[in-house]
Amino acid sequence: MNAPEPDARLVAMLPQVIEAAIEAGRAIQACRGDRSTSEKLDGSVLTAADRAADTLLRERLLALRPVGWLSEETADSPERLTARELWIVDPLDGTKEFVQGLPEYTVAIALVREGTPVLAVVHNPATGETWSAVQGHGAFGADGRRLAVVAGRGLLASRTEIRLGEFEPFVADWSVAPLGSIQYKLARIADGSAALTFSRGPKHEWDVCAGALLVTEAGGVISDLFGAPLVYNQSFPKHPGVLAGHPDAVASARTLLSTLGGSERMRELDTPRG
Repeated sequence: MNAPEPDARLVAMLPQVIEAAIEAGRAIQACRGDRSTSEKLDGSVLTAADRAADTLLRERLLALRPVGWLSEETADSPERLTARELWIVDPLDGTKEFVQGLPEYTVAIALVREGTPVLAVVHNPATGETWSAVQGHGAFGADGRRLAVVAGRGLLASRTEIRLGEFEPFVADWSVAPLGSIQYKLARIADGSAALTFSRGPKHEWDVCAGALLVTEAGGVISDLFGAPLVYNQSFPKHPGVLAGHPDAVASARTLLSTLGGSERMRELDTPRG
């Protein structure tokens, strides 16, 4: 199937979205002296940096394109479900790494059209790295280099999931490297730093949306843990895991993952939602 033609309006808008991500990154870095945290209802950590980045991005992005909005740090609204387009944003993916002083956190922005990401930016404020993509236009680093996935046995993994033993079945045949922020992992897959990443637990749409477009525009593949396509702007915005990388690496890993299945954390998706 031929790739869709890039939307010239999105290509023209991309530099402004990149600048918004960089500005949000500056706001995050300005909060490094305040790593105090609070706990959200789901038990995850919230910092002043999360709030500052969310406020800035909501103002900048909705001014660029006043469409629907879904962000980790903004109260969800059912109005987004009727939007043909919406921003899906994680203002600070990798809050734990930010609090710990590890340079492995990102600002992640995606524009979704009818359930599919069509524009994406991932920016690491600590390292200055930036990756971007427009559907059908390719994925690029800040230096203008076109991104391409690579084959091999490099596997990027969450430290928490390594500690829980979820990557133990892979250590014999894969080179498992810990890295924070799932969006950072997806960006590094897109730029050829490793061949594969996955999570055997649920992932919110904002956890993976921007990075998903980077991976596919770099020639990779991405799905939920069980091989189903990732669709965005769902009423319950969570996917049953994620599997992404070079097509050969994904095919190789899928054999073992089909036997292992999801982690215990996947049980939360069985809970009735009302």
